[in-house]
Amino acid sequence: MGAGALGSLFGTLIQLAGFDVIFVARGKQFEALKKSLKISGLLDLTLKVNATNTPEDADITLITVKAYDTEKVAELLRSVDPGIVCSLQNGVGNEEILAKHFDVVGGITSYAANMVNYGHINYAGEGYTFLGDVNKPGLANIVASIFKKSGIRVEVVENIEFRIWLKAAINAVINPLTAICRVKNGELLRNRYLWEIVQMIARECGEVMDKMGYSSDIISEVKKVLELTANNKSSMLQDIERGKRTEIDYINGAFFKKGKELGIALPVNLTLINLVKVISGENGH
Repeated sequence: MGAGALGSLFGTLIQLAGFDVIFVARGKQFEALKKSLKISGLLDLTLKVNATNTPEDADITLITVKAYDTEKVAELLRSVDPGIVCSLQNGVGNEEILAKHFDVVGGITSYAANMVNYGHINYAGEGYTFLGDVNKPGLANIVASIFKKSGIRVEVVENIEFRIWLKAAINAVINPLTAICRVKNGELLRNRYLWEIVQMIARECGEVMDKMGYSSDIISEVKKVLELTANNKSSMLQDIERGKRTEIDYINGAFFKKGKELGIALPVNLTLINLVKVISGENGH
Protein backbone atom coordinates (compact mmCIF):
# COMPACT_ATOMS: atom_id res chain seq x y z
CA MET A 1 0.00 0.00 0.00
CA GLY A 2 1.90 3.00 -1.32
CA ALA A 3 3.96 1.61 -4.19
CA GLY A 4 6.39 4.48 -4.51
CA ALA A 5 10.14 3.93 -4.32
CA LEU A 6 10.39 1.83 -1.14
CA GLY A 7 7.05 0.06 -1.61
CA SER A 8 7.94 -0.90 -5.17
CA LEU A 9 11.33 -2.22 -4.07
CA PHE A 10 9.90 -4.47 -1.35
CA GLY A 11 7.09 -5.56 -3.67
CA THR A 12 9.64 -6.49 -6.33
CA LEU A 13 11.83 -8.51 -3.96
CA ILE A 14 8.80 -10.39 -2.63
CA GLN A 15 7.37 -11.01 -6.12
CA LEU A 16 10.74 -12.30 -7.37
CA ALA A 17 10.62 -14.88 -4.55
CA GLY A 18 7.42 -16.30 -6.05
CA PHE A 19 4.74 -14.64 -3.93
CA ASP A 20 1.65 -12.94 -5.36
CA VAL A 21 1.98 -9.18 -4.84
CA ILE A 22 -0.50 -6.38 -5.48
CA PHE A 23 1.07 -2.94 -5.96
CA VAL A 24 -1.32 -0.24 -4.71
CA ALA A 25 -0.47 3.19 -6.12
CA ARG A 26 -2.23 6.29 -7.39
CA GLY A 27 -1.99 8.91 -10.10
CA LYS A 28 0.85 8.74 -12.61
CA GLN A 29 2.67 6.02 -10.66
CA PHE A 30 -0.40 3.77 -10.92
CA GLU A 31 -0.70 4.45 -14.66
CA ALA A 32 2.99 3.61 -15.17
CA LEU A 33 2.85 0.43 -13.06
CA LYS A 34 -0.06 -0.87 -15.17
CA LYS A 35 2.50 -1.14 -18.00
CA SER A 36 5.58 -2.36 -16.11
CA LEU A 37 8.02 -1.62 -13.28
CA LYS A 38 11.68 -0.95 -14.06
CA ILE A 39 14.33 -1.46 -11.35
CA SER A 40 17.88 -0.17 -11.77
CA GLY A 41 20.85 0.10 -9.42
CA LEU A 42 21.55 -3.05 -7.38
CA LEU A 43 19.06 -4.86 -9.61
CA ASP A 44 18.58 -4.35 -13.32
CA LEU A 45 15.26 -5.65 -14.60
CA THR A 46 11.79 -4.81 -15.84
CA LEU A 47 8.81 -6.82 -14.66
CA LYS A 48 5.08 -6.95 -15.06
CA VAL A 49 3.24 -6.24 -11.83
CA ASN A 50 -0.35 -6.43 -10.63
CA ALA A 51 -1.15 -2.76 -10.04
CA THR A 52 -4.32 -1.27 -8.60
CA ASN A 53 -5.35 2.08 -7.15
CA THR A 54 -7.52 0.67 -4.37
CA PRO A 55 -6.63 -1.81 -1.58
CA GLU A 56 -7.68 -5.44 -1.86
CA ASP A 57 -7.97 -8.41 0.50
CA ALA A 58 -4.54 -9.76 1.43
CA ASP A 59 -2.72 -12.02 3.88
CA ILE A 60 -0.20 -9.26 4.61
CA THR A 61 -0.47 -5.57 3.73
CA LEU A 62 2.76 -3.55 3.76
CA ILE A 63 2.19 0.15 4.43
CA THR A 64 4.77 2.43 2.80
CA VAL A 65 2.74 5.62 2.38
CA LYS A 66 3.82 8.98 3.80
CA ALA A 67 3.10 9.42 7.52
CA TYR A 68 0.57 12.19 6.85
CA ASP A 69 -1.54 9.72 4.81
CA THR A 70 -1.74 7.01 7.49
CA GLU A 71 -5.20 8.05 8.74
CA LYS A 72 -6.53 8.05 5.18
CA VAL A 73 -5.02 4.63 4.45
CA ALA A 74 -6.46 3.17 7.65
CA GLU A 75 -9.91 4.31 6.53
CA LEU A 76 -9.45 2.76 3.07
CA LEU A 77 -8.24 -0.54 4.49
CA ARG A 78 -11.34 -0.88 6.66
CA SER A 79 -13.31 -1.65 3.49
CA VAL A 80 -11.28 -4.83 2.84
CA ASP A 81 -9.57 -7.62 4.80
CA PRO A 82 -5.90 -6.50 4.85
CA GLY A 83 -4.67 -9.42 6.99
CA ILE A 84 -1.55 -8.51 8.98
CA VAL A 85 -0.80 -4.81 8.54
CA CYS A 86 2.93 -4.06 8.59
CA SER A 87 4.12 -0.45 8.64
CA LEU A 88 7.50 0.32 7.07
CA GLN A 89 6.96 4.08 7.23
CA ASN A 90 9.06 6.99 8.38
CA GLY A 91 8.16 8.93 11.48
CA VAL A 92 6.50 8.25 14.82
CA GLY A 93 2.88 7.36 15.55
CA ASN A 94 1.86 5.38 12.45
CA GLU A 95 1.51 2.06 14.29
CA GLU A 96 -0.78 3.59 16.93
CA ILE A 97 -3.15 4.85 14.22
CA LEU A 98 -3.24 1.50 12.42
CA ALA A 99 -3.56 -0.56 15.63
CA LYS A 100 -6.94 1.03 16.34
CA HIS A 101 -8.39 -1.13 13.56
CA PHE A 102 -5.94 -3.91 12.56
CA ASP A 103 -3.45 -6.52 13.73
CA VAL A 104 -0.24 -4.54 13.34
CA VAL A 105 3.47 -5.24 12.96
CA GLY A 106 5.77 -2.26 13.40
CA GLY A 107 8.82 -2.02 11.20
CA ILE A 108 11.72 0.12 10.15
CA THR A 109 14.15 -0.38 7.29
CA SER A 110 17.36 1.14 5.98
CA TYR A 111 16.89 -0.29 2.47
CA ALA A 112 17.33 2.65 0.09
CA ALA A 113 15.28 3.30 -3.04
CA ASN A 114 14.86 6.43 -5.18
CA MET A 115 12.14 7.28 -7.66
CA VAL A 116 13.83 7.88 -11.03
CA ASN A 117 10.55 8.39 -12.84
CA TYR A 118 7.03 7.05 -12.68
CA GLY A 119 7.34 3.29 -13.03
CA HIS A 120 11.13 3.37 -12.59
CA ILE A 121 12.94 3.10 -9.25
CA ASN A 122 16.61 2.92 -8.37
CA TYR A 123 17.61 0.31 -5.79
CA ALA A 124 20.29 2.42 -4.11
CA GLY A 125 21.29 0.43 -1.05
CA GLU A 126 20.73 -2.88 0.71
CA GLY A 127 20.04 -2.17 4.35
CA TYR A 128 18.47 -4.01 7.27
CA THR A 129 14.89 -4.34 8.47
CA PHE A 130 13.61 -4.67 12.02
CA LEU A 131 10.08 -5.90 12.82
CA GLY A 132 8.16 -6.17 16.07
CA ASP A 133 4.70 -7.05 17.32
CA VAL A 134 2.47 -4.12 18.26
CA ASN A 135 -0.88 -5.46 19.47
CA LYS A 136 -0.80 -9.24 18.90
CA PRO A 137 2.13 -11.60 19.57
CA GLY A 138 3.67 -13.78 16.86
CA LEU A 139 2.74 -11.73 13.80
CA ALA A 140 6.18 -10.20 13.27
CA ASN A 141 7.63 -13.70 12.83
CA ILE A 142 5.11 -14.41 10.06
CA VAL A 143 6.05 -11.27 8.15
CA ALA A 144 9.76 -11.89 8.78
CA SER A 145 9.50 -15.38 7.27
CA ILE A 146 8.20 -13.88 4.00
CA PHE A 147 10.97 -11.29 4.02
CA LYS A 148 13.65 -13.91 4.63
CA LYS A 149 12.38 -16.05 1.75
CA SER A 150 12.56 -12.89 -0.40
CA GLY A 151 16.21 -12.26 0.49
CA ILE A 152 15.37 -9.23 2.62
CA ARG A 153 17.65 -8.91 5.63
CA VAL A 154 15.36 -8.85 8.65
CA GLU A 155 15.32 -9.33 12.42
CA VAL A 156 12.40 -9.57 14.83
CA VAL A 157 12.95 -7.48 17.98
CA GLU A 158 11.17 -7.19 21.32
CA ASN A 159 10.99 -3.40 21.59
CA ILE A 160 10.10 -2.10 18.14
CA GLU A 161 9.11 1.29 19.61
CA PHE A 162 12.77 1.93 20.51
CA ARG A 163 13.81 1.05 16.94
CA ILE A 164 11.14 3.36 15.49
CA TRP A 165 12.35 6.29 17.61
CA LEU A 166 15.99 5.51 16.73
CA LYS A 167 15.14 5.44 13.01
CA ALA A 168 13.24 8.72 13.47
CA ALA A 169 16.34 10.22 15.11
CA ILE A 170 18.53 9.12 12.20
CA ASN A 171 16.00 10.56 9.75
CA ALA A 172 15.78 13.77 11.79
CA VAL A 173 19.51 14.23 11.26
CA ILE A 174 19.81 13.18 7.62
CA ASN A 175 16.57 14.12 5.91
CA PRO A 176 16.18 17.87 6.56
CA LEU A 177 19.89 18.64 6.08
CA THR A 178 20.07 16.84 2.75
CA ALA A 179 16.77 18.42 1.67
CA ILE A 180 17.81 21.98 2.60
CA CYS A 181 21.29 21.65 1.06
CA ARG A 182 20.15 19.51 -1.91
CA VAL A 183 22.89 16.92 -1.38
CA LYS A 184 23.11 13.13 -1.26
CA ASN A 185 23.58 11.44 2.10
CA GLY A 186 27.35 10.98 1.83
CA GLU A 187 27.97 14.72 1.69
CA LEU A 188 27.00 14.98 5.36
CA LEU A 189 30.08 12.90 6.16
CA ARG A 190 32.43 14.60 3.71
CA ASN A 191 31.62 18.23 4.49
CA ARG A 192 32.93 19.31 7.92
CA TYR A 193 30.42 22.16 8.18
CA LEU A 194 27.50 19.79 7.64
CA TRP A 195 29.06 17.22 9.97
CA GLU A 196 29.07 19.79 12.79
CA ILE A 197 25.33 20.34 12.27
CA VAL A 198 24.78 16.55 12.14
CA GLN A 199 26.26 16.29 15.62
CA MET A 200 24.13 19.16 16.96
CA ILE A 201 20.89 17.56 15.74
CA ALA A 202 21.95 14.14 17.02
CA ARG A 203 22.70 15.53 20.49
CA GLU A 204 19.24 17.13 20.72
CA CYS A 205 17.47 13.94 19.63
CA GLY A 206 19.67 11.89 21.94
CA GLU A 207 18.70 14.04 24.92
CA VAL A 208 15.02 13.35 24.23
CA MET A 209 15.59 9.62 23.81
CA ASP A 210 17.69 9.45 26.99
CA LYS A 211 14.81 11.03 28.93
CA MET A 212 12.46 8.43 27.39
CA GLY A 213 14.76 5.61 28.55
CA TYR A 214 15.99 4.85 25.03
CA SER A 215 19.70 5.61 25.35
CA SER A 216 21.66 5.20 22.12
CA ASP A 217 24.78 6.57 20.43
CA ILE A 218 22.88 8.40 17.69
CA ILE A 219 25.96 9.97 16.10
CA SER A 220 27.49 6.51 15.55
CA GLU A 221 24.19 5.18 14.20
CA VAL A 222 23.90 8.11 11.78
CA LYS A 223 27.47 7.60 10.60
CA LYS A 224 26.78 3.93 9.82
CA VAL A 225 23.68 4.79 7.80
CA LEU A 226 25.49 7.57 5.91
CA GLU A 227 28.28 5.17 4.97
CA LEU A 228 25.78 2.53 3.77
CA THR A 229 23.64 5.02 1.81
CA ALA A 230 26.25 7.57 0.66
CA ASN A 231 24.86 7.69 -2.90
CA ASN A 232 21.24 7.80 -1.82
CA LYS A 233 18.92 10.79 -1.93
CA SER A 234 16.90 11.01 1.27
CA SER A 235 13.14 10.68 0.96
CA MET A 236 12.75 14.29 2.08
CA LEU A 237 15.12 15.54 -0.63
CA GLN A 238 13.13 13.52 -3.17
CA ASP A 239 9.92 15.11 -1.87
CA ILE A 240 11.37 18.63 -2.18
CA GLU A 241 12.62 17.94 -5.71
CA ARG A 242 9.21 16.63 -6.74
CA GLY A 243 7.32 19.49 -5.12
CA LYS A 244 5.60 17.19 -2.64
CA ARG A 245 4.73 17.66 1.01
CA THR A 246 7.45 16.44 3.39
CA GLU A 247 7.20 14.35 6.57
CA ILE A 248 9.08 16.93 8.67
CA ASP A 249 6.22 17.17 11.22
CA TYR A 250 6.38 13.41 11.83
CA ILE A 251 10.18 13.24 12.16
CA ASN A 252 11.82 16.36 13.61
CA GLY A 253 8.36 17.54 14.63
CA ALA A 254 7.86 14.37 16.68
CA PHE A 255 11.09 15.06 18.58
CA PHE A 256 10.19 18.71 19.10
CA LYS A 257 6.76 17.73 20.46
CA LYS A 258 8.19 15.04 22.75
CA GLY A 259 10.93 17.43 23.90
CA LYS A 260 8.29 20.00 24.82
CA GLU A 261 6.45 17.38 26.88
CA LEU A 262 9.70 16.51 28.68
CA GLY A 263 10.81 20.10 29.19
CA ILE A 264 13.71 19.90 26.71
CA ALA A 265 14.38 22.71 24.22
CA LEU A 266 15.36 21.66 20.68
CA PRO A 267 16.33 24.90 18.88
CA VAL A 268 18.27 23.20 16.07
CA ASN A 269 15.36 20.87 15.27
CA LEU A 270 12.92 23.79 15.35
CA THR A 271 15.15 25.70 12.92
CA LEU A 272 15.21 22.73 10.53
CA ILE A 273 11.44 22.31 10.74
CA ASN A 274 10.89 25.95 9.80
CA LEU A 275 13.48 25.93 7.00
CA VAL A 276 12.05 22.78 5.41
CA LYS A 277 8.56 24.27 5.51
CA VAL A 278 9.83 27.42 3.79
CA ILE A 279 11.63 25.57 0.98
CA SER A 280 8.69 23.21 0.49
CA GLY A 281 6.45 26.20 -0.15
CA GLU A 282 4.34 26.24 3.01
CA ASN A 283 2.89 29.70 3.65
CA GLY A 284 3.93 30.96 7.06
CA HIS A 285 1.95 34.17 6.85
